[in-house]
Parts: sequence; C-alpha cells; structure tokens
Amino acid sequence: MRTARLLGLLVLAALILAMPSALPAQVAVSITIAPPVLPVYVQPVCPAPGYIWTPGYWAWGPDGYYWVPGTWVEAPEVGFLWTPGYWGWGDGVYIWHAGYWGPHVGFYGGVVYGFGYDGVGFAGGEWRGREFFYNSRVTNVNVTIIHNTFERNVVVRNDTHVSFNGGRGGIQARPTAEQERFAHEEHRPPTAAQTDHREAASKNRDLLASVNHGRPAVAATRKPGEFKGEGVVPARGGAEHKPAPSSERPSNERPAPSRESKPAPAPKAEHRPAPSSERPSNTRPAPSHESKPAPAPRPSGHTESKPAPAAHPSGHTESKPAPQPKPKSEPKPEQHPH
Repeated sequence: MRTARLLGLLVLAALILAMPSALPAQVAVSITIAPPVLPVYVQPVCPAPGYIWTPGYWAWGPDGYYWVPGTWVEAPEVGFLWTPGYWGWGDGVYIWHAGYWGPHVGFYGGVVYGFGYDGVGFAGGEWRGREFFYNSRVTNVNVTIIHNTFERNVVVRNDTHVSFNGGRGGIQARPTAEQERFAHEEHRPPTAAQTDHREAASKNRDLLASVNHGRPAVAATRKPGEFKGEGVVPARGGAEHKPAPSSERPSNERPAPSRESKPAPAPKAEHRPAPSSERPSNTRPAPSHESKPAPAPRPSGHTESKPAPAAHPSGHTESKPAPQPKPKSEPKPEQHPH
C-alpha cells in the first residue's frame, strides 16, 4: 500500500514537471549520492552566430551518474539566456534543479561551470538588440566568421570544480535578491535539441561516471547530439588533476626543495666554523685565519668550500698566520654572504 502511494506521487510529480512553469527549480530527481566533480575540458568553437553555450553537467540514470556534454544551442527566443541546472543538498538528499531559458540568468547554485558561467550570472556574451555578441575572452569563437564579438576580462570568484550546492563539501552559495526576482520572470524549458542531447547521453555507456571515472571521452560537442567527429572534445581530467600543470612535480613535493637546498647546508656551516672564537658566528669565513681548521670547510661541498679558496688562491698560505696583516685577504670570504 505504501509502495503504491509512493509510485503515485512520483507519477504525479512527473506530470507536474512536464507542464510549463515559471519556477526555475523543477525537482526531477533526488538521491543520496553526491555527484562527481566537473571534468576539465576545452570549449569547442561556436558553430554559427546565435548559438549560446550550455555547460555540461552530471545527470542521474538507472546506472548512476552520467555526463551530459556541454554544447552550443540556438536560443529559443531573441533576448533569452540559459540558466544552467544544478544539484542542491536539502532534506538529506541531493536534488536536481533543472535549467531554463529566460531574459536573465538566475541562480544556479554558485557552481563554476566555466566559459562565462563562473558561479554568478553569465559573462560569455550579451544580447544587443536582435544580435548576440560574444565575449571572446571567455568563449571560443572564430572572429573571422563571427564578427559580433567584444573583449571583457572576467574575474572568477571561486575557482572550483565542485558540482553541487550545499551539504558537506558543497558550494555554500545562496540566491541574491536580484536572482530571486529573476526566478519569477517568464521562463522556457530546455529546447527539443537539448532534450534529445540529454537522452542520447543517457544511452551512451562511455558517459557513465562508473565507466569513465570522471573523465568522459565526450566532454563537450559543437552541436547537440554530435558525439563523433571533429566537434567532439574529450575531458582532460577533474578538479584533483588541475594543480598538476602549475608545477612539474606533485604538490606534496613542493616544500621539499626549499628545505633541502637552503636549510640543510646551514647546520653544516655552523658546525665547521665552531672552532673560531675570535669572530661572531655570523661571519662564517672566520675559520680561514686558523691554521688547522682552514681545510675543514673544503669537505662540506656546499657553501663553505668556496670561501676558503677565495681567501687564499695559492692554496699553500693557509697554514701561515703571517698574512693576517694583509687586510685584503681576510675580507674576501666575507664578500660571499649566504
């Protein structure tokens, strides 16, 4: 009896979601497993004027999460922009809030989808009359073919690849008063091309997160449903792989060089000059005035081996204390501070 009631509620919810609605957050699915991080990929070139970028996202199916590739889509109406869908944590489950078309870009969970969707609003382009102009700083457009372009720098507020809002590890963002006002504007659901695009992705097992481990071979496409050919772009990795290009070694090895190259010789330098009692400890070349300790710095092989030869280039006057009256022989080692 309880199962039948639950099934009836699900059917009723599906019917409600099928009807046009002014509400942007249409709950289609709720699960207890967090979606994977967003994969890293390059945006394919815009196919023609009037296409607007819709970022890729993780959708849920019978076999778990699968990737819906980002793609260029023709706007359903002049002046309309795309507000991406997003996963949000609430009441102990992850809820999918479907994307929509409207005159303004509303709240999409603060998720940084990239290419102009940097958590708040859209900086990839704008409508000017009946023509859409592209910001070539953040979108991939061929300016020799598409002339409606401009350049505007974009500052990313939170550079992250987390794909959901709220909950443990999620993005802690809330809609602004302006975004809440946008939620009550006229909206359109995804176009038929977008729906077909998602359906095709759901049938491609290579797009399952359990198969591609967060790196789909088809991360983005030039047009909806175009999963093969030159317009297909593969993923380069996920958020955990992003720091790798910034250095030539793993992040846990970065502090090592600074501690091995500079502090390591320092203790040796302090032990070698120890016999010197006539000069302060910070004048490391002091051992050169002693007849015996002078050869000691040579075996260190680091910072102390260089000052000794510099003080006495001949290499034979180290045992003779007579050169002390010569002021030029003593300061030479002090000209090489550490």
